[in-house]
Amino acid sequence: MANEPDQARSRVDFARRAMDSFATRTGLNDDRPPTRYLWTDAFSVCNLLYLAHATGCNEYQALARELIEQVHEVLGRHRPDDPRSGWISGLSEEEGRAHPTAGGLRIGKPMPERQAGEPLDDRLEWERDGQYFHYLTKWAHALDVAGRSTGDPDYGRYARELMQVACDRFIVTAPGEGLRMAWKMSIDLSRPLVSSMGHHDPLDGYVRCIQLRAAAVAGGEEEEAAPMDRCATRMARMIRRNALPTTDPLGLGGLLIDAAMLAQLIDGEHLPDDGLLDALLAAAKLGLAHYREEGELDRGPMQRLAFRELGLCIGLGAPAVIAAELASRPEAFRDAAGLKQKLDTLAEAGTLGQQIQIFWLQSAHRDTALWKAHENINEVMLATALLPDGILRLP
Repeated sequence: MANEPDQARSRVDFARRAMDSFATRTGLNDDRPPTRYLWTDAFSVCNLLYLAHATGCNEYQALARELIEQVHEVLGRHRPDDPRSGWISGLSEEEGRAHPTAGGLRIGKPMPERQAGEPLDDRLEWERDGQYFHYLTKWAHALDVAGRSTGDPDYGRYARELMQVACDRFIVTAPGEGLRMAWKMSIDLSRPLVSSMGHHDPLDGYVRCIQLRAAAVAGGEEEEAAPMDRCATRMARMIRRNALPTTDPLGLGGLLIDAAMLAQLIDGEHLPDDGLLDALLAAAKLGLAHYREEGELDRGPMQRLAFRELGLCIGLGAPAVIAAELASRPEAFRDAAGLKQKLDTLAEAGTLGQQIQIFWLQSAHRDTALWKAHENINEVMLATALLPDGILRLP
């Protein structure tokens, strides 16, 4: 059996190969036209920055920087098949380069967005472009990690401008309902494409805003922290703590990732422990119990969406991150003992993450039409699952 250092090297080696392949395939390190997709690219930035740290190879940090620039140049502009041109923010060429996220960022879907007045086709809508709030929060996280890793303050500014416009355009006041959010907006953020609210969108937005606020304060930019405070307050009002549980593996992973971020940000002063972390762990515990009962992991590779399972696998690394925060700063948490009990239960689910990893590391399970149809997102998220600290731990 391989010892721990050998296993760590093996994980890094696989992740390097996966990210090198992704970079070539999507036009990041050669002359191919760039193929950018916001969700996948957000995880990729975190992977590349972690590889730079783990290997000492500065080429990976350079690739992360190039990827950020490509995403802004491609997804911050209108599509080539759109009669509109330029930055989706409507800014001039010069201003758009200075503020590439000021109008949000496109998803990167293959089909153009649904036009105003065109009827909704639920199946086709998955393939149509637009803007997803939860994708924007993932990109804001990647930018924050880049800013913390490189010391470049522009990345933090891009992230804050992105979350500001996302909060302004995705949040609406519905008569009789108070604040709510649209799940998907048009490319120019002028109209909702899917009006229903994403299950965890307010939570993702809240965590991202307090994360960016903390980064601004740490960087001596207190004035820049205030807008994030206001956005976080609006997001917090929409979080329904009793409705957080889910059996969706990607959603479960997201809950745990948010919990890891929250645990690192709670400090007893700027962000007191108000019980949200406890609610997230309780929701994850309940959701995992039901997910295991559904038996999805007993199916064959052609009946399983790898990236959704790998999202859960990534999140299952969160209990170790949270436990480290509890051990080093127990006074910051109002019920450290109760949190530890929940973490002990969740830690037992770590074997589930290992099961998912082992399954998708088998080359035969990746040699299928379904894997290859989602190759970029599958490969990148498998790399993240092998090196989860790149996305779970703030630099």
